[in-house]
Amino acid sequence: MKMAVVAGFLLFSLPALADVTGVVVGVADGDTVTVLDADKSQHKVRIAGIDAPEKAQPFGQRAKQRMSTLVFGKEVRLEGDKQDRYGRTVAKVWVSPRDCQGCPKTLDAGLAVLTSGLAWHYKKYQTEQSPEDRERYAFAEDEARTKRAGLWGDANPVPPWEWRKSRRSGGEQNSNR
Repeated sequence: MKMAVVAGFLLFSLPALADVTGVVVGVADGDTVTVLDADKSQHKVRIAGIDAPEKAQPFGQRAKQRMSTLVFGKEVRLEGDKQDRYGRTVAKVWVSPRDCQGCPKTLDAGLAVLTSGLAWHYKKYQTEQSPEDRERYAFAEDEARTKRAGLWGDANPVPPWEWRKSRRSGGEQNSNR
């Protein structure tokens, strides 16, 4: 009996896993967007599973442009309710394919940026992904590397987490792309 009460309490104390639908009204960079929902609430969203180059980093502007092409001004569905340390929702962003606006939201925008070679699979947080997503994202990065797509055409692409760390410690990085 006690176990049933504890289990019931845990079920009601956990946040609900509700998807949010809205329109993307801002694209900060290749892995961060702002979504305006039907109640006119803004949601700052960190795209789950990827880490795109920072805007001042090589390929940062291209990653931002790719994300913009995929989602800006379009209705999207957010899947996920985790918050990062900056208060952003960490979520997958689903959008209708570009050539089929009336279709269901079946395109994973983060995976599309990754497939284009404009982001890394963010392996630091891969345990928060489903096993299927972990496999899909790892495969997409490997394929982009093999094809030398996007940033993988660079001789020595610097992962964003290393670039941010070097900036904090006073190092300089080339930012001409």
